[in-house]
Amino acid sequence: MENQRLLLFAALVFVLFMLWQNWLGFQAIKHPPPAPPVATAPVGSTPGQPALIPGQDVPTAAPLANPGLQALGGGQRVRVTTDLFEAEIDTIGGDLRQVGLRTYPESIQQRDQPFLLLKDRGAEIFIAQSGLLARNNEPAPNHYAPFTADQSEYRLADGQDTLEVPLHWTDPSGLKVTKIYTFRRGSFLVELNQRVENGGAGDWQGSQYRQFQRTPPKTSNSYFGGGVVTYTGAVVSTPEQRYEKISFDNIAKKELNQTVKGGWIAMIQHYFLGAWIPGSGETDSFYTRVVGGNRYVVGMTGMEQTVPAGATGDFRTGLYIGPKLPSVLAETAPNLQLTVDYGMLTIIAEPLFWLLKAIHAIVGNWGWAIIFLTILIKLAFYKLSETSYRSMANMRRLAPELTRLKEMYGDDKQKMNEAMMGLYKKEKVNPLGGCLPILVQIPVFIALYWVLVESVQLRQAPFMLWIQDMAIPDPYYVLPLIMGVTMFVQQKLSPAPPDPIQAKVMMALPIVFTFMFLWFPAGLVLYWVVNNMLSIAQQYVITKRVESGADAAAVAKAKEEPGWFGKLLDQNRQKLVATIKKAWPAKKPDLNKRRK
Repeated sequence: MENQRLLLFAALVFVLFMLWQNWLGFQAIKHPPPAPPVATAPVGSTPGQPALIPGQDVPTAAPLANPGLQALGGGQRVRVTTDLFEAEIDTIGGDLRQVGLRTYPESIQQRDQPFLLLKDRGAEIFIAQSGLLARNNEPAPNHYAPFTADQSEYRLADGQDTLEVPLHWTDPSGLKVTKIYTFRRGSFLVELNQRVENGGAGDWQGSQYRQFQRTPPKTSNSYFGGGVVTYTGAVVSTPEQRYEKISFDNIAKKELNQTVKGGWIAMIQHYFLGAWIPGSGETDSFYTRVVGGNRYVVGMTGMEQTVPAGATGDFRTGLYIGPKLPSVLAETAPNLQLTVDYGMLTIIAEPLFWLLKAIHAIVGNWGWAIIFLTILIKLAFYKLSETSYRSMANMRRLAPELTRLKEMYGDDKQKMNEAMMGLYKKEKVNPLGGCLPILVQIPVFIALYWVLVESVQLRQAPFMLWIQDMAIPDPYYVLPLIMGVTMFVQQKLSPAPPDPIQAKVMMALPIVFTFMFLWFPAGLVLYWVVNNMLSIAQQYVITKRVESGADAAAVAKAKEEPGWFGKLLDQNRQKLVATIKKAWPAKKPDLNKRRK
C-alpha cells in the first residue's frame, strides 16, 4: 500500500510539473512582459568604460544622432554561402540578419531548406548586431551606419578553408572602419574584426559593442499541455555565475548592467543558440534592455582602446551560431556547453549523454541507442528494482488478508493498523521495502529524460518503419498507446490499494499518461516504453518467484505439524470433490429412458 502511495504521488507530481511548465510557456506567449518606460537622460559613466542609455538599442557614451529610430531598417544584402551556413549581412550596420544552418534542415519534408536560426522577417526576429562607440563626439559606426560591400555574394569554394567578407565605412575626418566576418570550413564559430584605421590628425578613443535583438517566440516550444517545454531567452556567463538565465520577463522588469572579466552572452532556444564570445581575459559591460516594446536586447560593450593618428586598431570577437553540441561548445568557450540545459541533474545527465553517444557510435541509430542505454540502466539498478518488486509481490500476496482486516475493523483505524503491523511482522514483510529503491532511481530517470529532450542529435534522426524523426511525436500514436498498455499491465502486477479512491486514481493514470504522451517526442516515448517493458518482465519473474516460494514455505510449515500428510490428502480430496461437483450436471440423466 505504501508503494502504491509513493507511485501515485510521483505520478501526480510529474503530471502537475508538466502542466505547470506548459502553463508558464502559454502565459509568456499570450501575455508578453510589459516594456519598461524609455529613459531619455543618459546615466553617468565611469572612466575607461562606456555608459549605457536604458531604453535605446545602441549603448553609447553620447546621445544618439536619432534616438527615436528603433526600426531595423535595411540596405543591400550580402549573401554568404559556406559548407554550414547560408547567411545574409545587411549593409546597414553590417548586421548579421539571416543565418540558415545547411546541415540542419527545416524539416524532414524540407531537406533542401536550411533551418533559419537568425532571421529579420516574419513574426519572430532574432539578429546579431555590432558596432563601435567613441568618446568626445568622435565619429564611430553603430549598427545604423551605412556600410559598403565589395561584392553582393560570397561563396566558400571547394578546397577553400577560410572565407572573409569585408564591409567598409568611411568618415570625412579620415576615419575608416572595416567590419570583417571570417567563416571557416566545418566551424559554427564566426570571427568578427572591426578594424579601425585612423587617418585623422588626433588619437581616436573608442570601444566595441556586440548584441542580440530578439522577439519572444509566438509559439511555445512544447508539443502539448504536458509535453516538453524548453527555455527560450537570454543567458549570460560570468566567473561568479557560470550559467544564468535572464528571461524576457526579467529583462522587462530590470535591466542588467554588470562589469565582467571573461564570460559570454547568448540567446538560446530548443536545440540551437547564438553566443557572443569575447577574447580571453577581456573586460566587458553586460547589459539588457527592451526596444520598441517587443524586442529584447542582450549585449556587451568592451573597454576603450586608443588608436593613434595614422595607426590601425583591431576589435575582435567570436560569434557562435549553431546547434547545441556539448563537445563543440566546450571547445568554443568555457561553460558554453551549459547551454545544453540539463537543469540541476547535470552531474548525472552528462555521463548518460556520453554513454548514449558511445552506444550510437557502435549501433549507428539513435533509436537503438536509446533502447540499449535503457537496458544498461535497468541492469545497473537490477538489485534495487528487485528489492522493490519483491516488496510489491509480498504486498500483493497479503492483499486478501489486508482486505479482510479492513472489513473486520471497519473505521477503527488504530486496531486495523495494529493488526496490519502484526501481519507484517508475522509474514516478515516490510511495507516500505520498495520505497528507497524507487527514490534512488528517480534522479537517474529524470536526468535521462532531459538528456533526450536537449539532444539535438535526435532532431530528424530516424529510428525505423514509420518513425523518421525521434524529436517529433509518433505520427500514428503507436508508441504512446503501447506505453499506456504497459502501464496498465504494471498496475495489474502491483498490489491494489485498499483505499477505493486511490485504486480509481491509479486505474486512471494509464489513460492520463497515454493522452499526455501522444504529443511527446518519439524518442522520449520509446524510452518509457522500453523501460516499462523491462520493468514488467522483471516484476513478473520476481512476483512468480515470491508466490511459488510462499507456497513452498506453506507446505514446509504444514509438514512440521502432526498429521500433516492426512491434512494434505484431505485438502486435495476436498478440492477434487468440489471440482467434480462443479463439472457434474445439476440435473441427473434419466437412466430408465436410456434403457427403453
